[in-house]
Order: sequence, then structure tokens, then C-alpha cells
Amino acid sequence: MALKGRKVKNGEGEMSFLEHLEELRWHIIRSLVAILILMIVAFCFKRFLFDHVVLAPRNPTFFTNRVLCQLGHLLHSSALCINQKPVNLISIKMSGQITTHIVVAMVAGVILAFPYVLWEFWKFFKPALHKNEKEHARGAVLAASALFFVGVVFGYFALAPLSIHFLTTYQISPDVVNQINVRSFIGTLTSICLATGLVFELPIITFFLTKVGLITPSFLKKYRRHAIVVIFIIAAIITPPDVFSQTLVAIPLLALYEVGILISKRVMKQKERERKEFMGEESGAETATAKS
Repeated sequence: MALKGRKVKNGEGEMSFLEHLEELRWHIIRSLVAILILMIVAFCFKRFLFDHVVLAPRNPTFFTNRVLCQLGHLLHSSALCINQKPVNLISIKMSGQITTHIVVAMVAGVILAFPYVLWEFWKFFKPALHKNEKEHARGAVLAASALFFVGVVFGYFALAPLSIHFLTTYQISPDVVNQINVRSFIGTLTSICLATGLVFELPIITFFLTKVGLITPSFLKKYRRHAIVVIFIIAAIITPPDVFSQTLVAIPLLALYEVGILISKRVMKQKERERKEFMGEESGAETATAKS
């Protein structure tokens, strides 16, 4: 792996394995420092972080809850009026609230630092890429960061309120009362947001898997029906039992899958064009050699 643009220590234009590890270590350290700084910032804004972000989806005044309830009135469907009674949360450990504060601040730090962490790892891998690979991957950090944040926002505003309503109102018996632990509530919320953020990286993953030859557009088309079934199963699991909610969740995931197919087609066309250019250059070199 020839890593240009870095300090060469062995005099041969390449770094040794230990030098690679040292370089990677500093990228990781800088990423952790960024996460720590943003974690401290999030920790200091406790009231805003909890009252207006983390605990907001359980309230009737939350944007999604209000919009769905208004839509429910228009469609005469009471099932769409979700989270109309704020969920009462409890903390059952003496140190429960301070540890919850720390954990939430850490998750916020990871989410906010995600673009910088991607950029650090991109700087580590970039010197190992060929010139044409660098050109094709230009803007990858920005695209991946944007998709991640779009996924987190989608999970927060679309999936989280639906999941909170379903999980907090579901009863196996009227005799069993739900007393939700604040750590359980926040764990569910962060899992949904982080999971959707990663799921929205599907186009980027498709790009790189196609580049290395693990998938093709024909493969994605062949298993499109299977993907649709899996997507609707996932949507049915994480949403209340009504068709509208399931469709609301499934549509963006289906759109991402179709975008992945288009990206895979573009990558395959680029690879075919590069192959033809290479074969043309090779045949031209052979002709020149024969003439000489």
C-alpha cells in the first residue's frame, strides 16, 4: 500500500506495517477527541437536550404527533392520533439520572462528530487509492454524512414517535401497568435513530460493493421482490398495526433500494468504460511495437 503525501520513514516510498498502525492510531485519537469535545458540549446543554430533543417525541405537541393527529381527523381515523398522553418515565437507580445524562451526551457526541470521524478515516485510506478511484470517491464523506443525518432525522421524526406509541400502549393484560424506565425509553430512541442513520448509508455501501464486484445491478433487480418483502416486514415490526404507518416507513427504504440500483448501474458503466479504455491503450501499444 503506497501511501503518498505522508512522511516516509523507510526511504522506499512506502510505510511499514507499524507505521501504518501509528498513523491509524492518531486518526482514531483525533476522532475520539472530537467526540469527547462534542459530548461535553451536549452535556452542558442538559435542559435543551432532554426537554426539547430526547423526551419530545412522547409529547402530544411534538411535530409528528400533531401532524398525524390532524391527518387522522381529516381521514376520520383515531389510530393516527398517537402519543396523546405523555408517557411517565421513572428512574429506579440512585445514579440512574446522572448515568443517563452521560450516556445521552456520549450518543449526541458520536452523532455530531460523525462527519469528522468519517473524514479522519478517509484521510487514512485516501493515499492508498488510485487516481481514478479518488476521483470517483470525491465527495464520499459529504454524501455519507448527509445520508447519515437524513437517516437520523427520519428515524427521530417518523419512526420514533410511532414506535414509542406502540410500545408504551401495548398491553398483555389490563392488570399490567406500564412503568417505563427512562434508560429503556432513551435506549429505544437512540437505537432507532442510529439504526436508520446507518440504513440510509445503503447507497454508499452499494457503490463500494459494486466497485469491488460483490454485487451487480442485475443481482439487485433479481432480489428486488425479496427486498420489498423484507422492508415491509421491518416496517410492520417497528410501526403500529396500520397500513398507513407501515407505508410511511417502507417508502423511503424502497426509494433507497432503487437509488442503490441506479448507483450500481453507473458504477458498472464506469468500470466497462475504463476496461475499454485500458484495452484500447493496450492494443495501441501492441500495434506501435509491431510497427517498430
